[in-house]
Amino acid sequence: MTSFPPPFASLTRRHSRTLAEEAVEALTASIRTGRLKPGDRLPTETEIMLQLGVSRTVVREAISRLQARGLAEIRRGIGTFVTQPSENPLRIPTSAVDTAMDALSLLEVRIALEVEIAMLAAQRRTTEQLEGIRQALDTLVALEFDADAERQQAIDADYAFHLALAQATGNQHFLELITHLGRRAIPRSRLSIDTSMHQRYLQQLNQEHRLLFLAIQAQDPMAASEAARNHLLNSKGRLERALEAQRVASDEVASGDTLPD
Repeated sequence: MTSFPPPFASLTRRHSRTLAEEAVEALTASIRTGRLKPGDRLPTETEIMLQLGVSRTVVREAISRLQARGLAEIRRGIGTFVTQPSENPLRIPTSAVDTAMDALSLLEVRIALEVEIAMLAAQRRTTEQLEGIRQALDTLVALEFDADAERQQAIDADYAFHLALAQATGNQHFLELITHLGRRAIPRSRLSIDTSMHQRYLQQLNQEHRLLFLAIQAQDPMAASEAARNHLLNSKGRLERALEAQRVASDEVASGDTLPD
Protein backbone atom coordinates (compact mmCIF):
# COMPACT_ATOMS: atom_id res chain seq x y z
CA MET A 1 0.00 0.00 0.00
CA THR A 2 1.42 3.37 -1.02
CA SER A 3 1.62 6.10 1.59
CA PHE A 4 0.97 9.72 0.80
CA PRO A 5 3.09 12.67 1.94
CA PRO A 6 2.68 13.33 5.70
CA PRO A 7 0.86 16.70 5.32
CA PHE A 8 -2.02 14.84 3.67
CA ALA A 9 -2.24 11.90 6.06
CA SER A 10 -5.55 13.26 7.29
CA LEU A 11 -7.36 16.03 5.50
CA THR A 12 -9.31 18.87 7.02
CA ARG A 13 -11.35 21.11 4.76
CA ARG A 14 -9.92 24.59 4.37
CA HIS A 15 -12.10 27.63 3.84
CA SER A 16 -11.13 28.07 0.20
CA ARG A 17 -10.75 24.41 -0.80
CA THR A 18 -12.92 21.30 -0.79
CA LEU A 19 -11.89 17.95 0.59
CA ALA A 20 -11.90 16.61 -2.96
CA GLU A 21 -9.34 19.26 -3.95
CA GLU A 22 -7.17 18.31 -0.98
CA ALA A 23 -7.43 14.63 -1.94
CA VAL A 24 -6.47 15.44 -5.53
CA GLU A 25 -3.46 17.39 -4.26
CA ALA A 26 -2.39 14.48 -2.06
CA LEU A 27 -2.67 11.95 -4.86
CA THR A 28 -1.00 14.28 -7.36
CA ALA A 29 1.90 14.89 -4.95
CA SER A 30 2.45 11.12 -4.70
CA ILE A 31 2.59 10.91 -8.49
CA ARG A 32 4.80 13.98 -8.99
CA THR A 33 7.31 12.88 -6.34
CA GLY A 34 7.53 9.34 -7.71
CA ARG A 35 5.85 7.58 -4.81
CA LEU A 36 3.39 6.44 -7.45
CA LYS A 37 5.01 5.80 -10.82
CA PRO A 38 3.48 5.37 -14.30
CA GLY A 39 1.89 1.93 -14.44
CA ASP A 40 1.46 1.66 -10.65
CA ARG A 41 -1.97 0.81 -9.36
CA LEU A 42 -3.45 3.38 -7.01
CA PRO A 43 -4.46 2.15 -3.54
CA THR A 44 -8.06 0.97 -3.34
CA GLU A 45 -10.84 3.42 -2.52
CA THR A 46 -10.98 2.01 1.01
CA GLU A 47 -7.23 2.41 1.50
CA ILE A 48 -7.33 6.02 0.31
CA MET A 49 -10.33 6.72 2.55
CA LEU A 50 -8.44 5.42 5.59
CA GLN A 51 -5.16 7.19 4.73
CA LEU A 52 -6.73 10.57 4.01
CA GLY A 53 -9.65 10.39 6.41
CA VAL A 54 -12.28 11.20 3.79
CA SER A 55 -15.47 9.61 2.47
CA ARG A 56 -15.79 7.28 -0.51
CA THR A 57 -17.62 10.04 -2.41
CA VAL A 58 -14.63 12.37 -1.96
CA VAL A 59 -12.22 9.64 -3.12
CA ARG A 60 -14.26 8.92 -6.25
CA GLU A 61 -14.48 12.60 -7.14
CA ALA A 62 -10.72 12.97 -6.63
CA ILE A 63 -10.00 10.02 -8.92
CA SER A 64 -12.34 11.45 -11.56
CA ARG A 65 -10.37 14.69 -11.46
CA LEU A 66 -7.08 12.81 -11.80
CA GLN A 67 -8.55 11.17 -14.89
CA ALA A 68 -9.57 14.55 -16.27
CA ARG A 69 -6.01 15.77 -15.80
CA GLY A 70 -4.64 12.73 -17.60
CA LEU A 71 -2.83 11.46 -14.49
CA ALA A 72 -4.82 8.26 -13.96
CA GLU A 73 -6.92 5.77 -15.87
CA ILE A 74 -9.47 3.21 -14.70
CA ARG A 75 -9.09 -0.34 -16.03
CA ARG A 76 -12.38 -2.09 -15.49
CA GLY A 77 -12.18 -5.03 -13.13
CA ILE A 78 -8.54 -4.32 -12.29
CA GLY A 79 -8.23 -0.90 -10.65
CA THR A 80 -7.01 2.64 -11.21
CA PHE A 81 -3.50 3.14 -12.56
CA VAL A 82 -1.10 6.04 -12.94
CA THR A 83 -0.87 6.91 -16.63
CA GLN A 84 2.28 7.05 -18.67
CA PRO A 85 3.26 10.69 -19.21
CA SER A 86 2.57 11.70 -22.79
CA GLU A 87 3.53 14.53 -25.05
CA ASN A 88 1.10 17.37 -25.47
CA PRO A 89 -1.01 16.47 -28.53
CA LEU A 90 -1.19 20.10 -29.66
CA ARG A 91 1.35 21.01 -32.31
CA ILE A 92 2.01 24.65 -33.17
CA PRO A 93 3.92 25.43 -36.37
CA THR A 94 6.01 28.59 -36.27
CA SER A 95 3.59 30.30 -38.64
CA ALA A 96 0.70 29.65 -36.21
CA VAL A 97 2.22 31.17 -33.06
CA ASP A 98 0.13 34.33 -33.35
CA THR A 99 -2.99 32.21 -33.73
CA ALA A 100 -2.03 30.17 -30.67
CA MET A 101 -1.38 33.29 -28.61
CA ASP A 102 -4.77 34.62 -29.64
CA ALA A 103 -6.39 31.33 -28.60
CA LEU A 104 -4.63 31.61 -25.24
CA SER A 105 -5.95 35.14 -24.71
CA LEU A 106 -9.42 34.00 -25.66
CA LEU A 107 -9.26 31.19 -23.10
CA GLU A 108 -8.65 33.79 -20.38
CA VAL A 109 -11.84 35.53 -21.46
CA ARG A 110 -13.71 32.23 -21.52
CA ILE A 111 -12.62 31.43 -17.95
CA ALA A 112 -14.12 34.71 -16.73
CA LEU A 113 -17.30 34.11 -18.73
CA GLU A 114 -17.97 30.39 -18.58
CA VAL A 115 -17.36 29.83 -14.88
CA GLU A 116 -20.36 32.07 -14.26
CA ILE A 117 -22.30 30.37 -17.06
CA ALA A 118 -21.75 26.97 -15.44
CA MET A 119 -22.88 28.24 -12.04
CA LEU A 120 -26.07 29.76 -13.43
CA ALA A 121 -26.77 26.74 -15.63
CA ALA A 122 -26.65 24.50 -12.56
CA GLN A 123 -29.10 26.77 -10.78
CA ARG A 124 -31.53 27.42 -13.62
CA ARG A 125 -31.39 24.61 -16.15
CA THR A 126 -34.63 22.94 -17.14
CA THR A 127 -35.05 19.22 -17.81
CA GLU A 128 -35.18 19.97 -21.52
CA GLN A 129 -32.00 22.06 -21.40
CA LEU A 130 -30.20 19.36 -19.42
CA GLU A 131 -31.15 16.88 -22.13
CA GLY A 132 -29.63 19.22 -24.73
CA ILE A 133 -26.36 19.30 -22.79
CA ARG A 134 -26.46 15.50 -22.44
CA GLN A 135 -26.97 15.04 -26.19
CA ALA A 136 -23.99 17.28 -26.97
CA LEU A 137 -21.87 15.29 -24.51
CA ASP A 138 -23.04 11.97 -25.99
CA THR A 139 -21.98 13.17 -29.43
CA LEU A 140 -18.55 14.14 -28.12
CA VAL A 141 -18.08 10.78 -26.41
CA ALA A 142 -19.20 8.87 -29.54
CA LEU A 143 -16.52 10.66 -31.56
CA GLU A 144 -13.82 9.21 -29.27
CA PHE A 145 -14.45 5.81 -30.81
CA ASP A 146 -15.13 6.86 -34.40
CA ALA A 147 -11.88 6.47 -36.28
CA ASP A 148 -13.42 7.95 -39.41
CA ALA A 149 -14.79 11.06 -37.70
CA GLU A 150 -13.53 14.33 -39.14
CA ARG A 151 -11.80 16.87 -36.93
CA GLN A 152 -14.50 19.42 -37.68
CA GLN A 153 -17.16 17.11 -36.22
CA ALA A 154 -15.43 17.15 -32.82
CA ILE A 155 -15.04 20.93 -32.97
CA ASP A 156 -18.73 21.36 -33.80
CA ALA A 157 -19.79 19.01 -30.99
CA ASP A 158 -17.51 20.76 -28.49
CA TYR A 159 -18.94 24.14 -29.46
CA ALA A 160 -22.52 22.76 -29.25
CA PHE A 161 -21.81 21.58 -25.68
CA HIS A 162 -20.68 25.02 -24.52
CA LEU A 163 -23.51 26.69 -26.41
CA ALA A 164 -26.01 24.41 -24.61
CA LEU A 165 -24.51 25.48 -21.27
CA ALA A 166 -25.01 29.15 -22.14
CA GLN A 167 -28.59 28.46 -23.16
CA ALA A 168 -29.25 26.76 -19.82
CA THR A 169 -28.49 30.01 -17.94
CA GLY A 170 -31.76 31.46 -19.23
CA ASN A 171 -29.84 34.68 -19.93
CA GLN A 172 -29.93 35.62 -23.60
CA HIS A 173 -26.82 37.79 -23.27
CA PHE A 174 -24.64 34.82 -22.30
CA LEU A 175 -25.95 32.91 -25.30
CA GLU A 176 -25.23 35.87 -27.58
CA LEU A 177 -21.67 36.19 -26.24
CA ILE A 178 -20.86 32.50 -26.79
CA THR A 179 -22.49 32.66 -30.22
CA HIS A 180 -20.37 35.72 -31.05
CA LEU A 181 -17.16 33.92 -30.03
CA GLY A 182 -18.20 31.00 -32.23
CA ARG A 183 -16.07 27.98 -33.00
CA ARG A 184 -12.87 30.04 -32.78
CA ALA A 185 -13.35 29.82 -29.01
CA ILE A 186 -12.44 26.12 -29.29
CA PRO A 187 -8.59 26.09 -29.27
CA ARG A 188 -8.24 23.04 -31.51
CA SER A 189 -10.29 24.77 -34.21
CA ARG A 190 -7.19 26.84 -35.00
CA LEU A 191 -4.42 24.41 -34.08
CA SER A 192 -3.27 21.00 -35.25
CA ILE A 193 -3.38 17.92 -33.04
CA ASP A 194 -1.02 14.96 -33.25
CA THR A 195 -3.20 12.24 -34.78
CA SER A 196 -1.51 9.50 -32.75
CA MET A 197 -2.66 11.26 -29.58
CA HIS A 198 -6.08 12.39 -30.78
CA GLN A 199 -8.23 9.74 -29.08
CA ARG A 200 -6.46 10.18 -25.75
CA TYR A 201 -6.84 13.94 -26.11
CA LEU A 202 -10.60 13.57 -26.69
CA GLN A 203 -10.94 11.21 -23.73
CA GLN A 204 -9.29 13.71 -21.42
CA LEU A 205 -11.43 16.58 -22.70
CA ASN A 206 -14.61 14.56 -22.42
CA GLN A 207 -13.86 13.52 -18.86
CA GLU A 208 -13.66 17.23 -18.06
CA HIS A 209 -16.94 17.81 -19.92
CA ARG A 210 -18.54 14.88 -18.08
CA LEU A 211 -17.67 16.29 -14.66
CA LEU A 212 -19.21 19.60 -15.70
CA PHE A 213 -22.39 17.89 -16.92
CA LEU A 214 -22.73 15.86 -13.71
CA ALA A 215 -22.46 19.02 -11.58
CA ILE A 216 -25.17 20.72 -13.63
CA GLN A 217 -27.32 17.61 -13.51
CA ALA A 218 -26.97 17.62 -9.70
CA GLN A 219 -27.83 21.34 -9.68
CA ASP A 220 -24.66 22.06 -7.70
CA PRO A 221 -23.53 25.57 -8.75
CA MET A 222 -20.23 25.52 -6.84
CA ALA A 223 -19.20 22.15 -8.29
CA ALA A 224 -20.26 23.30 -11.76
CA SER A 225 -18.22 26.51 -11.59
CA GLU A 226 -15.22 24.56 -10.31
CA ALA A 227 -15.56 21.97 -13.07
CA ALA A 228 -15.76 24.72 -15.70
CA ARG A 229 -12.72 26.48 -14.27
CA ASN A 230 -10.70 23.25 -14.13
CA HIS A 231 -11.66 22.37 -17.72
CA LEU A 232 -10.65 25.76 -19.11
CA LEU A 233 -7.48 25.99 -17.00
CA ASN A 234 -6.50 22.52 -18.24
CA SER A 235 -7.09 23.69 -21.83
CA LYS A 236 -4.98 26.77 -21.14
CA GLY A 237 -2.23 24.61 -19.63
CA ARG A 238 -2.19 22.28 -22.63
CA LEU A 239 -1.88 25.26 -24.97
CA GLU A 240 0.84 26.91 -22.87
CA ARG A 241 2.88 23.68 -22.91
CA ALA A 242 2.53 23.49 -26.67
CA LEU A 243 3.68 27.11 -27.01
CA GLU A 244 6.67 26.44 -24.77
CA ALA A 245 7.61 23.35 -26.79
CA GLN A 246 7.42 25.41 -29.97
CA ARG A 247 9.59 28.14 -28.41
CA VAL A 248 12.25 25.61 -27.35
CA ALA A 249 12.26 24.06 -30.83
CA SER A 250 12.68 27.51 -32.42
CA ASP A 251 15.56 28.35 -30.06
CA GLU A 252 17.31 25.09 -30.95
CA VAL A 253 17.01 25.83 -34.65
CA ALA A 254 18.27 29.38 -34.16
CA SER A 255 21.27 28.18 -32.15
CA GLY A 256 22.13 25.48 -34.68
CA ASP A 257 21.49 22.60 -32.25
CA THR A 258 18.74 21.26 -34.48
CA LEU A 259 18.47 21.65 -38.22
CA PRO A 260 15.05 21.84 -39.84
CA ASP A 261 14.10 19.08 -42.30
